[in-house]
Amino acid sequence: MGKTSIYKSVEGKRKIVQHYENYIKTFAYDVERRYIDTSFGKTHMLLAGPIEGKPLFILQGGNCINPMTLSWFSPLIDKYRIYAPDTIGHPGYSDQNRISAKGNSFAQWITELMNYFNIERCAFIGPSYGAGIILRLAAFMPDKMDCSILVSPAGIQLGSKFKMIKNILLPLILFNIMSSSSEKYLNKITNIMSGNSMKEIDKLIIGDIFKFIKLEQEMPKLTEKEELMHYNSPTLIIAGENDIFFPANRLNKVAREVISNLTAVKTFEMGHFPSEEHLIEINNEIKEFLNTHY
Repeated sequence: MGKTSIYKSVEGKRKIVQHYENYIKTFAYDVERRYIDTSFGKTHMLLAGPIEGKPLFILQGGNCINPMTLSWFSPLIDKYRIYAPDTIGHPGYSDQNRISAKGNSFAQWITELMNYFNIERCAFIGPSYGAGIILRLAAFMPDKMDCSILVSPAGIQLGSKFKMIKNILLPLILFNIMSSSSEKYLNKITNIMSGNSMKEIDKLIIGDIFKFIKLEQEMPKLTEKEELMHYNSPTLIIAGENDIFFPANRLNKVAREVISNLTAVKTFEMGHFPSEEHLIEINNEIKEFLNTHY
């Protein structure tokens, strides 16, 4: 597979990688690292939690860095063995060629990672784009899944395109062309994404991702009911009422139609990025779900 780069410059890549390393230093637990060769390219993985713990794959959100997503689910690390890959084609240490989230490629990629660790089946958590990847696995390799937790998931139903253009795309264009006002536009975007609750460390990283990364613009395929005919694992959806990309009022209705084995839908008054307070509630819901279904 030909080598390509999602980074706009060598300096940009250096900055994003430094953010990645700085984020790992904030963790109160040890993280192992592994590189795995797959047919889609080399994949960098973070591993944490007790080796004897039940395996739990956590898939990062799109256009962000793996440790940021992993930090959201830190309360799970005491009990579960966490496998968190850097998504190929997204910021991080994995190869940078894009994989389409339309067909079975991501399902095959995850299966290869699971095979490397001799994991037959396991639980999955994915926010946003990561949830869209999990839905591709559910469509093509459902026997690999014991259960899944989809947080503000891509791959089910989109929010208003008008609102996304007005509140995300236009400020992003202005952020990139008006350097004197870039902070104002970054604040506008991150406040919309997080309900005014984004941590400064995350805001800084997202600003640099906007500056230095060729963003992934292709959303995961919207999943059809027929694709999940053989997927019967318990599934929990966590949705945000104020999520500009996948708002609960649109998402939950379609999710119930598409995922026949949807165990529960939990809705929070949050944006696409959960606040620290919401993460406490979300992790409690996830723990309860995993205790019951895994």
